[in-house]
Amino acid sequence: MAEFRMKKTELAKRIRAVSYLTGQFKLRSGKTSSFYWDKYRFESDPILLNSIAGEMEKLLPTSFDKLAGLELGGVPLATGLSLRTGKPCLYVRKEAKPYGTCNLIEGGFQAGEKVVVVEDVVTTAGQVCTSVSQMRERGLIVEHVVIAIDRQQGGRERIEGIGCSLASVFTLEELEQ
Repeated sequence: MAEFRMKKTELAKRIRAVSYLTGQFKLRSGKTSSFYWDKYRFESDPILLNSIAGEMEKLLPTSFDKLAGLELGGVPLATGLSLRTGKPCLYVRKEAKPYGTCNLIEGGFQAGEKVVVVEDVVTTAGQVCTSVSQMRERGLIVEHVVIAIDRQQGGRERIEGIGCSLASVFTLEELEQ
């Protein structure tokens, strides 16, 4: 894969141009918003995806075993980070599939492994907190969450409240500039 480099300020402008939508949107949290970050618009663009993964790579802790991408938006980001770092990925479903292996967490792991959760956009962090709890119940050590965009609507506080650090490539404030 070719290395696409872009300054962080240019990346912010491109993300905003491609994925910032206005209107009336119901968020996963149940809240209604007058704007929406359509992550699939930046995750489906190889230049933007690779540039975001490059910025996320800078936020990773020095020591961990695997990346854990949350369904669905965290999966391409975790895959991009895996390709950059050589660290294996796990893919965490919102609920276990009812067929085949019936796994909630795909990719194979051992209890005691340290994983970094990778997610796209966080508002209140409801799904992140649920997924972290489920991973911990299965013996994984989860202390770090890395995201592309923090909407700054309470997610950071909730994530820190369950004993994880949160690092974001961008905050809403940074993307509004």
